[in-house]
Amino acid sequence: MLTALLAIAATTLPAGDRPTFEGHSEPIRGHIEERIDGSSWHPGCPVGLDTLRLLELSYWGFDGVVHHGRLVVHEAEADGVLAAMKRLFHLRYPIRRMELIDRYDADDHRSMNADNTSGFNCRFVAGTSRWSMHAYGRAIDLNPIENPYVSGSHVSPPAGAPYADRSRHARGMIHAGDAVVKAFAKKAGWGWGGSWPSDARDYQHFSSNGT
Repeated sequence: MLTALLAIAATTLPAGDRPTFEGHSEPIRGHIEERIDGSSWHPGCPVGLDTLRLLELSYWGFDGVVHHGRLVVHEAEADGVLAAMKRLFHLRYPIRRMELIDRYDADDHRSMNADNTSGFNCRFVAGTSRWSMHAYGRAIDLNPIENPYVSGSHVSPPAGAPYADRSRHARGMIHAGDAVVKAFAKKAGWGWGGSWPSDARDYQHFSSNGT
């Protein structure tokens, strides 16, 4: 069934057509395992490949077209994340792209610079030796350019600088209490980095413990 879904052409759908959300999870295996092993996952990571799941799902792009993307998350989070993403699909919330971070050699900065929405990546919190929630498969970064990490004058990714002003309202941005934040809270039980009780805000970041 998924093969047929992936074959859907990235063209504008006929007027009046109402596409439905399609998504499922599956174990990490085959060519996906080969791609991840030694890239976003490696020996010493806090979770094993057998505890991770590949999500394949449909989403609305900034071009107004339905696309199909991939995320890797912890098996315990798969259903909740799919439910949250289904809600975003029904809201027609636009996502720039959704590719495995391995396409960017598991480099978080490269992925953010591409405005890529991503999940699992076995890495530390920037500037520390503490595992990120991404290393557990319990976090997602959503539209990083429209929702950058902001701490004082520091903005990451740099292309997100025009969006550091959160009084701005533009497509793909996330704001406190909006439908995107509510979707992750209600469907997955996840918190948002835009509400951290500190000077730093990570507007792209959702995680199971809110950090």
